[in-house]
Amino acid sequence: MTLDRRTFVSGVAATAGLAASGALAKVSAQAASFEGKTVEWVIPFAEGGGSDVWARFMAPFLSKHLPGRPSVIIRNVPGGGSITGTNEFAARAKPDGLSFIGTSGSTQFPYLLGDPRVRYDYRDFEPVLVSPTGGVVYLPSKFGVASAKDLGKIKGQELVYGSQGATSLDLVPMLAFVVLGLNVRHVFGMRGRGEGRLAFERGEATIDYQTSSAYLTNVIPLVKKGDAVPLFSYGVLDAKGNVQRDPTFPDIPHFVEAYEMMNGKKPSGVAFNAYISFFGSGFAAQKPAMLPKGTPKPIVAAYRKAFADAVADPELQAKKDKVLGDYEQATGDDIEALYKVATSIEPDARAWVREFLTKNHNVRF
Repeated sequence: MTLDRRTFVSGVAATAGLAASGALAKVSAQAASFEGKTVEWVIPFAEGGGSDVWARFMAPFLSKHLPGRPSVIIRNVPGGGSITGTNEFAARAKPDGLSFIGTSGSTQFPYLLGDPRVRYDYRDFEPVLVSPTGGVVYLPSKFGVASAKDLGKIKGQELVYGSQGATSLDLVPMLAFVVLGLNVRHVFGMRGRGEGRLAFERGEATIDYQTSSAYLTNVIPLVKKGDAVPLFSYGVLDAKGNVQRDPTFPDIPHFVEAYEMMNGKKPSGVAFNAYISFFGSGFAAQKPAMLPKGTPKPIVAAYRKAFADAVADPELQAKKDKVLGDYEQATGDDIEALYKVATSIEPDARAWVREFLTKNHNVRF
């Protein structure tokens, strides 16, 4: 199925109307000052989730550093796995700087896969911040695998992974296992990665991954006890889009290194290209903040500077560990490369993933 997303967002400027045009001119003429205004940060998820926590942590610092110090409020629009709120934003948001959206890998994945419910096009948005996160894949120690270079020992053995769903963020480890040539059976129905970890601890799952914060809290004790062995982190992307070691786990090889350790060569091919797209979207550039289509350049520049100043704020730096971790937030000139990785995929890689999911996991598009 071919999806022309741009068809559905072409009316954004018309929706804004003449009144919005006047507001845009006024804001631009005032050097993008938002004094006395209220800025709405749309989060297409329910309160209390990771994206909501991220936005509520960042909002006071954005308010502090935007010109005119406007109030920044969070508007949660859950539904459709974040598709509902993002569709609404794409269709209705005015490009006046008073509304922007923050999405996550859960929003990017349906877009990359060509989900017919999607009515938004990331090429139309103006990114002003990109936030990464990380994760670590690990095995039980009973397999005798000390590191990724030993994975050949179990290449033909069936492993079991507790998954939240074939098109969820668990698509990233699924593709990683395929590229590595591991024989992994995915058991769906986990309501979160915590359930997957508990299945691992009970011996029902024999390979697992946890996000950085959960790995630090819940898996490192298993490693110290000798019950689990880390294989690789997903890694992070530098400003040029190259995979680097996760700063939270500098002693653990990233996925590309793990592949080289196992196979003696660099990964390549359409499956690897697909993995990189979804890894970038799900982890290395998981949460972008974006202004709507048509936002004037002075407003975009004001937001980018405000987020850069917010990230550098000593108070944010002192409080960031529990929400942002050790990951470098992409601001300014570093935004574009990461945003592109998170929101684009080569046509052949998309076709390969769709065929793979349909053939192996009965996913319909």
